[in-house]
Amino acid sequence: MRVPSDNLTSPEPLIMRILLRPGAYRHPKAWGGACLAAGVWLVFLGVILCAYRFWWGALLIAVGALEMWIAYRLLVAPLPQRVRELEQSRARVVDDSAARLRRIERDLHDGAQAQMVAVAMKLGLATKKLGGMVDGTGQTDLDRVLELVVAAHRGAKEAITELRDLARGIHPPVLDQGLGTALTSLVASSEVPVELVVDLPERPSAAIETIAYFCAAELLANVAKHSCARHVTLEAVHVPGLLRVRVSDDGTGGARVEARGGLAGLAERVRTVDGRLQVSSPPGGPTVIAAELPSHA
Repeated sequence: MRVPSDNLTSPEPLIMRILLRPGAYRHPKAWGGACLAAGVWLVFLGVILCAYRFWWGALLIAVGALEMWIAYRLLVAPLPQRVRELEQSRARVVDDSAARLRRIERDLHDGAQAQMVAVAMKLGLATKKLGGMVDGTGQTDLDRVLELVVAAHRGAKEAITELRDLARGIHPPVLDQGLGTALTSLVASSEVPVELVVDLPERPSAAIETIAYFCAAELLANVAKHSCARHVTLEAVHVPGLLRVRVSDDGTGGARVEARGGLAGLAERVRTVDGRLQVSSPPGGPTVIAAELPSHA
């Protein structure tokens, strides 16, 4: 079984292994800083010597350049590899979080929600049976029992509704069919007329789809609450490497990213995957808010 090449570090050049001891790689910043300082000083001294026709100063310039190259190898060269490692690590964390949320959604749906459905069905049957037993002849105890069972039945149905809302808030099941289908369902339940424009030739990763869906849902909710808009356009466009979700409305405008506000929360969620949120909302409108996300987290 081969190890993926992305996880391998390229071997150091032979000259680096000759000039530097292994201990230098345990403290690369200190060694790199010392080599950089020595290199700059040698180059400066060599230039001065050459200016006074001491041509052996060119040797100092060459040695100084070698020292600065070693400093580069210690300080700068490892950064791209480190960036790739961090990107891979972040991608694993994001995908793992999405998988965890899906497991919670399935557990809620198949566990607690199923139990509450069974309780509600049983209470419903009990309510019917007790209702048939009460004949209005003053059986106050039986009336009280019926009242309690009816209340319990109502509470169980409310708990089921809350569990369903919680499960959808974690991971809407409609997202399993793709972001386009999920946005169509979202638009259908909007209080304001929404024109949907979808261009998704390929599916982004599951984590990106989830973030994009919740961004669209939050932005449409903000339009319904604050903008007094009569028409909204929701666009979801996917180009190579980028997913753009944009909501524009003809409302009153004035939307701003404020601390602890809804837009600030959206901006923070988008930044977790190196995305960005752009807001254009002059007083009087129109308002255009766009979330740009990488195709894969």
